[in-house]
Amino acid sequence: DVQLQASGGGLVQAGGSLRLSCTTSGFTLNDYAIGWFRQAPGKVREGVSGITTDGKTYYTDSVKGRFTISSDNSKATVYLQMNDLKPEDSAVYYCGAGDIYPMTVGPRFLLPWRYDYWGQGTQVTVSS
Repeated sequence: DVQLQASGGGLVQAGGSLRLSCTTSGFTLNDYAIGWFRQAPGKVREGVSGITTDGKTYYTDSVKGRFTISSDNSKATVYLQMNDLKPEDSAVYYCGAGDIYPMTVGPRFLLPWRYDYWGQGTQVTVSS
């Protein structure tokens, strides 16, 4: 049974940091790409960052230089380190797993419809 669980959200002041975790089970990180997505109230779900099965990473422009995605295969967990947070980063953050082909990084890598499995979200709120 494929399962993902996102955690680590919270309330932080602008400029602060949070680390989100996506704990997976039922598959290995060599099987699926993992993406982090976020959805603010009234907005569509957007891709934030993703990592391929061979460790290539991709970031949407708005988070480049501030967010870092990483994976720990031994813990079956993908992390999203978020630094220099801004109020516009506030959203519910989700992780998804996808058997994506071709698994090439670029804007299409983070299209939500390409991801097959989703965890529940974790709320990130950044105060100004």
